[in-house]
Amino acid sequence: MKARKKQVVAAVLSGSLLLSTLGGSYSSAATASTTVALPPAPSWGYFVDHYKNNKKENMTVDSNPTLGVLSGFNKLWAPGTTWDTGTKLNGSVLDHNIQTVVDIASLRTAGEAEAAYLDDRRNQSYSVIDGLGSLADVYRKDAGATTTILDVAADASEKKYNDEGNDAGDTKSSLGNMVSLVNTLRGEFSSTSQAKNYFRYPRPFRWVNTSIVVPTLVPVMNPDPSKDGGFPSGHTNAAYLAAYAMAYAVPERFQELLTRASELGHNRIVAGMHSPLDVMGGRVMATALAAAILSDPDNAALKQAAYQEAHSKLLTQKGTATDRFSDYAANKKNYTDRLTYGFDRIDSKATPAIVPKGAEVLLETRLPYLDGEQRRWVLATTGLPSGYPLLDDPEGWGRLNLFAAADGYGAFAADVTVSMDANKGGFHALDSWRNNISGTGKLTKKGTGTLKLTGNNTYSGGTQIEQGTLEGASKTAFGTSSVTNNGGTLRENVAGQLTIAGNYKQSPEGTLELTIGSKNDQLKINKTATLGGKLRLNFTNGFVPANGEKIIAFDKRNGQFSSIETVGLPSKYKVKVLYKSGNIQLKVTK
Repeated sequence: MKARKKQVVAAVLSGSLLLSTLGGSYSSAATASTTVALPPAPSWGYFVDHYKNNKKENMTVDSNPTLGVLSGFNKLWAPGTTWDTGTKLNGSVLDHNIQTVVDIASLRTAGEAEAAYLDDRRNQSYSVIDGLGSLADVYRKDAGATTTILDVAADASEKKYNDEGNDAGDTKSSLGNMVSLVNTLRGEFSSTSQAKNYFRYPRPFRWVNTSIVVPTLVPVMNPDPSKDGGFPSGHTNAAYLAAYAMAYAVPERFQELLTRASELGHNRIVAGMHSPLDVMGGRVMATALAAAILSDPDNAALKQAAYQEAHSKLLTQKGTATDRFSDYAANKKNYTDRLTYGFDRIDSKATPAIVPKGAEVLLETRLPYLDGEQRRWVLATTGLPSGYPLLDDPEGWGRLNLFAAADGYGAFAADVTVSMDANKGGFHALDSWRNNISGTGKLTKKGTGTLKLTGNNTYSGGTQIEQGTLEGASKTAFGTSSVTNNGGTLRENVAGQLTIAGNYKQSPEGTLELTIGSKNDQLKINKTATLGGKLRLNFTNGFVPANGEKIIAFDKRNGQFSSIETVGLPSKYKVKVLYKSGNIQLKVTK
């Protein structure tokens, strides 16, 4: 019976979750299932179980999981016995890889060159602190994090400067657990040395010349090419490891921290020091390592202590640092573009989505109200499509898109029940799912917290509210089917018209809350409205509706609201609802 269930789940994944766009939009015809099947264990074993085999004595794909997770590079490049005797197996991809560096170098500005220098010379964990935004300076002060690379020295083009700072900070500081978590993720099993020595892929300036290198970084170039492998990027690996650690402790800055790591990786290309594939490899390696180390039972107490410390000692303060990552749309574009760097899809475009063992831990604090299997579904429905160079590793690490996953499900392949406890605060009390949600599953909202849906949603299984608040913040937030409110609050909060594509049924215990800031704000119910319970009208922006203003439209109606509540209407005005054929209107009096 168990074997049969696993087969069904695998069929769901292989037949239903076919990614159609880079952003994580899936076409789903799945039958109900609650389990995302593990991929078969590769020859090196599951990464999370064997990550400590990333040691210098393990220099084969079968013995070292880091080499295994990066082994897609072996389809592009055959390492030689020395740094300059490797063979291109896919010249078009590798030529594009280096040409991208040349193109970026030719267009870089003085400001970009300076940023690339600082990200090269500063310790990576120190640099990633920028992702904390306004709290970056607070963290640096309270963690005692320091750097000696304060700017670009006047003689940097002739002299190599090294950072003598302490990276993420002092483990004995008031934020010592956060510092220790960063250090643990960047620990003894996280080195890129084994992979660099195994793949022996030269850096970009050895394919072209030093003209592509930022001039102030010329003194940094290793004179010995045999000790200077390009793949994967060590700076990128380190930056992502630090970002994952900080994002675990401060999930409120999850996407911003990952964007900062992505920026640092990109600056390795701007610097002329690494290629896009180097940077992509560094990200993939760090993702697997972060999941493995955060999943390790030996680190359970530390990660919890770091989270508690961040929320009791860091987030309680008000910072004044400049937040360079306050633009969500820019963050999303930059992060997404850097996942694939414009490479064509060279392998099968229909390989089903898979989720590595243990990957769900990466969302443990960002989506704390979901269980492990639900977080695996989030990863499965937000990942990259198949076929990109390097990214189709056997476990699925390369196709994870953690930025998109932080925005919730990309599809409901099965029914989803979300239970949020507002008393726990944070994301338990309030969260937003910003992805476009497809699929055939049903969404049920339970618990006292508030969940916002902001995507262009097409899921067809229906929506049910049992407790708490479910907010529609887009015109198609509730998909293409009916909505039932058995006892919570359904909140409409979008400029213009929000549509419920099927029926709307509200019990005597339910509340419908409409946000009305203009004459265009209206709830449209395409089929039957069965009404009961409370109607709350939330007037915003000082708006006073005209007499006869339509607020709800429907095809048919059964019943009426038992009570009406208004918020935000000037005190000299009163409103009543009038039940008309096909709509509900407002009667306004002074």
